[in-house]
Amino acid sequence: MKKLKKWPGFFAVPCTSVIILCCLLVFLLSCETVPITGRQRLSLIPESDLLPLSLQQYSEVLKKSQVSRDPGKVSMVRNAGNRIARSAETFLRESGRGASVKDYQWEFNVINDDKTVNAWCMPGGKVAVYTGIFPITRDETGMAVVLSHEIAHAIAGHGSERMSQSLVAELGGAALSTALKTNPGTTSALFMQAYGAGAALGFLLPYSRLQESEADRIGLMLMARAGYNPEKAVDLWVRMNQQGKGSRPPEFLSTHPAPESRIADIKNYIPEAMPYYQAHRQTKY
Repeated sequence: MKKLKKWPGFFAVPCTSVIILCCLLVFLLSCETVPITGRQRLSLIPESDLLPLSLQQYSEVLKKSQVSRDPGKVSMVRNAGNRIARSAETFLRESGRGASVKDYQWEFNVINDDKTVNAWCMPGGKVAVYTGIFPITRDETGMAVVLSHEIAHAIAGHGSERMSQSLVAELGGAALSTALKTNPGTTSALFMQAYGAGAALGFLLPYSRLQESEADRIGLMLMARAGYNPEKAVDLWVRMNQQGKGSRPPEFLSTHPAPESRIADIKNYIPEAMPYYQAHRQTKY
């Protein structure tokens, strides 16, 4: 009896095509829309999986850090942070996205570390600001620029997007729950990097230029709606860039690249944000 000849090429092409089509289908079904910009982003991780991990990692950071009790610094961060948080929640509800932050329990803490110029926001509204950034923010409006930018990253799902990309690249696309069981150390490290908190572990992962642009634009809308003058964002980024010209650029610029074109982009976004600021002033007065 003759053996049948194998024709791997005949089956390889269709199988490869099926795999590619399946991957594309998974990608399309795993996309979410970024607020304001309308960009489609990758989202392989359910928010319900991210929140417990966020609480755990945030708690770990606070345990390992010296949390500031300085009333002036803490009050400034929490005043600005809560205003921006309310602005974000209102905006998302009005745009039909309120469900994305319904389980957020906002928390703002200041970490005593004058050598670290950084701030970040994890899922669930867990925010940390390092004392090294206060000389640059200077006042509550400057702090509002930083916090609105970080909260913008969070509500735009940039951390989730980066975490999804990392799971695909580093762990073969494993589900977060599976990755935590099989590679807990690597997965936790990827999470900290994805949300800009990697400095706490000694490594950093820059946001993409596109994500930065989105966070700048969304952040301006959030701070304007909260009653902070969006024009002041330019001053903050000028000071941040000046700080970055030193021998040791601040962590905030390492995770948030700031090319010279950035300030020009922000100036272009300001006219879009100003009506919200003016409307807030009219309501207040």
